[in-house]
Amino acid sequence: MAQEKKAPELKRSMTAGQMEMISLGGAIGVGLFMGSASTIKWTGPSVLLAYIFVGLILYIVMRALGEMLYIDPGTGSFADYATDHIHPIAGYLAEWANVFQFIVVGISDVVATTEYLRFWWKDSSDWIAGIIVILALLAANLVSAKAYGMLEFWFAMIKVVTIILMIVLGLFLILFGINGHPIGFSNLWSHGGFFAGGVKGFFFSMAIIVGSYEGIELIGISAGEVADPQKAIVKSVKSVLWRILIFYVGAIFVIVTLYPWNELSQVGSPFVNTFAKVGITTAASIINFVVLTASLSGANSGIYSSSRMLYKLAHDGEAPATFGYVSKRIVPSHAIIGITAGIMGGFILNVLIQIFNKSLANIFVVIYSSSVLPGMVAWFVILLAEYQFRKNNPELMKDHPFKLPLYPYSNFFALIMLTVIVIFMFINPETRISVTVGAVVLAIATISYMVRHRKSN
Repeated sequence: MAQEKKAPELKRSMTAGQMEMISLGGAIGVGLFMGSASTIKWTGPSVLLAYIFVGLILYIVMRALGEMLYIDPGTGSFADYATDHIHPIAGYLAEWANVFQFIVVGISDVVATTEYLRFWWKDSSDWIAGIIVILALLAANLVSAKAYGMLEFWFAMIKVVTIILMIVLGLFLILFGINGHPIGFSNLWSHGGFFAGGVKGFFFSMAIIVGSYEGIELIGISAGEVADPQKAIVKSVKSVLWRILIFYVGAIFVIVTLYPWNELSQVGSPFVNTFAKVGITTAASIINFVVLTASLSGANSGIYSSSRMLYKLAHDGEAPATFGYVSKRIVPSHAIIGITAGIMGGFILNVLIQIFNKSLANIFVVIYSSSVLPGMVAWFVILLAEYQFRKNNPELMKDHPFKLPLYPYSNFFALIMLTVIVIFMFINPETRISVTVGAVVLAIATISYMVRHRKSN
């Protein structure tokens, strides 16, 4: 059994439905609407198999997490398990990696939000729009976990409904077409074959796909604030996983079937064009609204997730004590303000970079991509902690109703494949700088921990 946590419990005010939508909101973001072009470019139509393959790894990770959460749904979750079952440095890295990841993602999402707002208000100020968005998200997170959960529920609902509509309309065009001329399935193999990018392209795409799926582990972090956690955890892990796979694989299937994969760069947004093909003249406005909510959802989830980690770090003595403060509304308000301040600072820095030197604007893309490797830390520690959890608690596993299937082979398989994906990130010239930045961040965090704890050790 995991040791007692230092941080006091937060209020269990979220519902199981909100918990599921938080996970969907964390994992279905701008990456699906805007980032799928890179994965398709590298591997062609076989990107479908890449999404399914990474989905299998995700399934193993989430079942491993669910197994531990069922026994101990504590605040901080996977970072707690890393500390208890691997080593304190593993928990420390998981927490700081999560904080770094979601601050960077939050900055990117706010920048994206200002661009989407410009679609309707071309003369709007990025400064003003970005600051208003950040302050609105800050207010939502400070009110209560329930308010955050409600906001995220509707953000996620908009994305989910749009993807379902896109899949349904796409299948209609594929099977029946317009005026009785179905598009058919030939685009899956007619432009260089199904595996157009070969084995290397297949593995290159997996790095971006992992980045797209990152965030589903928010189930663990929100478990500390959901009523009846055991029941909610089992239901959420089972349902969210399959929903994400259906949404991602379904949407990508429609895209690579409707359009030749090697001409997607000329198509613009496949989502906009799919809606436009069936006569929806306001398609561009609809999709712009959806990606706007997707970016708001990403920033919202990031503030929630990383503030809980910062809160726990403070109670463990690894961050300033002020971040461990809990408000009268039973939320870690100082940690929320701290994370929001980090996003605000990064947003302002990005605006200044673009004002004074537009050629440096692409540096921000590199920084954003650098969040992928730190985001994978959570997956690694979940798998390693679950392996030790089983070894340390055989008595708890006898009647456990939610065990990881095919243990320990499934665990080893996922760990090996995640390692292979990281190696291919270093091989790929387009992700090499980003993964190196992420590795440097993790190295600095490791050295910082060793220096801080050298005397005690």
